Amino acid sequence: MELLSNSRWNFQGKEDAKKASACTIRSYLNTLNENINKSDTRTVIPLSHGDPSGFPSFRTTKVSEDALVDALQSGKYNGYAPNSTTLQARRSIAEFLSRDYPYELSPYDVHVTAGAKQAIEVLITALAVPGANILLPRPGYPTYEALSTFSRIEFRYYDLLSEQDWEVDINGLEALANDRTVAMVVINPGNPCGNVYKHEHLKKIAEAAKRLGMLVISDEAYGHLVFGSNSFVPMGVFGEIVPILTIGSISKRWMVPGWRVGWIVMCDRNGILQKHGVVESIKSCLEISADPSTLTMGAITRILDETPEDFYSNTINLLRKAADICYTGLTETPCFIPYKPQGSMFLMAKLNMSLLEGIANDTEFCTKLAREESVIVLPGEALGLKNWVRVTFAVEISALEEGLGRIKAFCSRNTKQK
Repeated sequence: MELLSNSRWNFQGKEDAKKASACTIRSYLNTLNENINKSDTRTVIPLSHGDPSGFPSFRTTKVSEDALVDALQSGKYNGYAPNSTTLQARRSIAEFLSRDYPYELSPYDVHVTAGAKQAIEVLITALAVPGANILLPRPGYPTYEALSTFSRIEFRYYDLLSEQDWEVDINGLEALANDRTVAMVVINPGNPCGNVYKHEHLKKIAEAAKRLGMLVISDEAYGHLVFGSNSFVPMGVFGEIVPILTIGSISKRWMVPGWRVGWIVMCDRNGILQKHGVVESIKSCLEISADPSTLTMGAITRILDETPEDFYSNTINLLRKAADICYTGLTETPCFIPYKPQGSMFLMAKLNMSLLEGIANDTEFCTKLAREESVIVLPGEALGLKNWVRVTFAVEISALEEGLGRIKAFCSRNTKQK
């Protein structure tokens, strides 16, 4: 014991890790779930995160399930991924995505990752040279902030304009950038806002990025999950204007986030990424990272090629119905000012704090709602927008309606009396 008490230890936990984890959605949701009243016998309704896979209406297609089972039973995909499997996955993804592009993607334009989150981690790591900064949307997806904090790359927030369908404030963006700005992040369809950008707006973003000498990271995890008046346009169609690094995965469109396959696509018609060493840096980061699931890569060709069109259309129709129910329900609840979504699985709603009694901010609202009604919604503070909330509508319709009813009752109880 004397020896231990006098010893000097040379290690210490990394403070940046604690800072990074504190701003993640998972951290906020863990805290909210801890506030659930254990004596409440009602089912907890999670209107809080983008994983509808546990609800029967959002089950993936049988083709995908059969492809995974066949890959498992073949015995070919139990080990580390051989080059042939990885190359076939890259080829299949390139061919599938090329349907939306004015040019053909090569398998060598595609890098397979263990989901979209690893793709984000790889890109942040690859771009985190000393003194660099990146521009992130506000509100946005906090994983970018967390990973930037961990990699010690400066991040600066540009605003999305709520009254203009959450378009990028391009003037504000240009004012933020300097000669050390290496990239901007665009999330389309939007998480958390449910926005879908028009072709013209995306082109303006590309032109602004070119003027500023930075590349664009286009997060398209919710690609094609659109149900409003705007069609989905991949940012990569502007690869002639500015280098684009596109992030995608099978998690959301196919409702299988646990299968852990995503991608980074280099849309760079002028070879700028190669010239400036970005391609090599991405490859190096991938070589020291964990590989995606060999099993899922063995099934990916069939998943992409054989998924029936009615699966996609049924998903869109279900999301449209759920979005309308959610928007209408929150519109009819006085303390909310919701913004109608056009895509993804979320909407943002502003809290009218002047109507609420004994609730100081969005985090208190969400905490008290969890405790009193066993309903989880995400505070806007987690996304960079205080006194707003993000509501997920990609749940069973019956659960959504029940959750909205509980939220309405909660607001009624906590509204200031005239």
